[in-house]
Amino acid sequence: MAERIPDELIEKVRTSQDIVELVSEYVNLKKQGRNYFGLCPFHGEKSPSFSVAPDKQIYHCFGCGAGGNAFSFLMNIEGFSFLEAVKHIAQRTGIDLPQLERQQGNSKASDNRAVMTDAHELLAKLYHHYLLNTEQGLKALEYLKNRGFTDEVISRFQIGFAPDSWDAATNFLKRRKFSLGLCEKAGLLGTRDFDGKFFDRFRNRIMFPIWDRNGKVIAFGGRILGSGEPKYLNSPETMLFNKGNNLYAMHLSRPQMRKKEQAVLFEGYVDTIAAWRAGVENGVATLGTSLTEEQAKLLKRNVPSVVICYDSDNAGVEAAFRASSILQKAGVNVRIAQMPDGLDPDDYIQKFGTEKFNRDVIGASLTVMAFKIQYFRRGKNLNDEGERMLYIEEIIKEISRLSNAVEKDHYLRQLSDEFNLSLEALKQQQFLTAKQQKRKKDNVEPNRNNNPRYKTYFNKPLLPAYHNAERILLAHMLKNTDVAIRVQESVGASFNIEEHNAVAAYLYAFYEEGNLPNVGLFLQRIEDERLNKIASELAMLTVNEHLSDREMSDYIRQITNYPKWLEIQSKEKQKKEAERGQDFARAAQIAMEILQMQKELKGS
Repeated sequence: MAERIPDELIEKVRTSQDIVELVSEYVNLKKQGRNYFGLCPFHGEKSPSFSVAPDKQIYHCFGCGAGGNAFSFLMNIEGFSFLEAVKHIAQRTGIDLPQLERQQGNSKASDNRAVMTDAHELLAKLYHHYLLNTEQGLKALEYLKNRGFTDEVISRFQIGFAPDSWDAATNFLKRRKFSLGLCEKAGLLGTRDFDGKFFDRFRNRIMFPIWDRNGKVIAFGGRILGSGEPKYLNSPETMLFNKGNNLYAMHLSRPQMRKKEQAVLFEGYVDTIAAWRAGVENGVATLGTSLTEEQAKLLKRNVPSVVICYDSDNAGVEAAFRASSILQKAGVNVRIAQMPDGLDPDDYIQKFGTEKFNRDVIGASLTVMAFKIQYFRRGKNLNDEGERMLYIEEIIKEISRLSNAVEKDHYLRQLSDEFNLSLEALKQQQFLTAKQQKRKKDNVEPNRNNNPRYKTYFNKPLLPAYHNAERILLAHMLKNTDVAIRVQESVGASFNIEEHNAVAAYLYAFYEEGNLPNVGLFLQRIEDERLNKIASELAMLTVNEHLSDREMSDYIRQITNYPKWLEIQSKEKQKKEAERGQDFARAAQIAMEILQMQKELKGS
């Protein structure tokens, strides 16, 4: 299908999107020299090996080999098809694609997603209108104002109101020719069991739109106005909405998250909005479920540090404990904010004000270890010897998991002081515990079900001269048409590395079509994933701006001479075999052939 889209249209879309800006929405990038670096979103790593080149408009990971342009980045990270990636960037940059829209007419799934998204966007505007401009919304608006929701907050978070009606949204969507069946699948409508008629899913509720990471409305959360159950009603999971893959207000909070290099994680949208009113503009929330690994990875791609700010009840504490483990596993630095019993962040701000919330809750957040010390104390009578020893054993296990020696020493001294125990005895016990943990870890059978998206490429060993020559020549060829033409005349398809021959063949064809050097466009032509990775890596090589004639000749000689060296090595083996067989005449003849070949190589 992609071949039917004019190349100039695809190129117009690709060049309209700065790749650094796009990737920055998923990866925390920092400039180093000419390029930007961050942690690869496609494989787990602790040191940044993921590079984005603004001058070439491409990316490449030197750890796993992933690489390409803006389209391939979206295809890999979002699972988009090529057409979906093109359309997504076109929508971001305001480019109309009537030709693409016609070609996509046959894509039912794509059409359904578009219809569902349009329905959500329109209903969000309708609910917002009901809240601000109708008599039905007056009571809801008064409730919000009494809770401290300003006009600015209501506008920023597009808060709305679903009237106490069975068909307000249904009739609205019907008048605009939406498929009501699709709207039901999108979680906006329901059907009656006895006659199959459609009705509004959300009624008499304050409505909170839920967006994807790019700001498109994909679901709703509704809080009942007055009494009724359930108090909060969220959209079900749909083709658009997977609650474990999204975080509330991510697109709104991302700029401040990046600026502060920290996110604050809440349990729900009301707490996130209340915290924003208090000046915490880097807050996001899970969506009616415990934090998932996917959400933790999403946070890790954007910030190095997260403060967990959950409710102070037992469920909130347990959820914070689980979330801290998931975030630490994802490589995030974690702290936990705590509030007095019985209060959630919204209640706390209402009762004590914004300044105290920032200072005594967010500002006084605990390290994970300090939080665990409190966590394991819960429900224990430390005056009882048995419970006290159990508590000490649990804390020593947690201390053993710490990687920082100073932290270990700090908490062991804290235990020693509190319970009047010998520090040496505690250190000895911690050492034994750590040893046991290591033994258990070493004995665990490796996970055979790991299937990472990309195979990990370890640091390359020193490469032979001919291999380096091919890489450097190809890097220059990607930058300069004249170099490519001269190499084609001298080397053609005689690169010694098969993949280099394939990349060169693509490049020769690319230039023969009249294209100028354009790495982003070139990578788009290579459908083979392995070749695409190799080409993106070659494009990221640092080479001299100008390739001298002498340098090019040296590289070409390394490439063309390599097969001759292989032939000489083969002759050397034949000579030794002849000598072992005492066929000295044959050995002498081969020796002469070797001398002649070596002479030719030196003269070449």
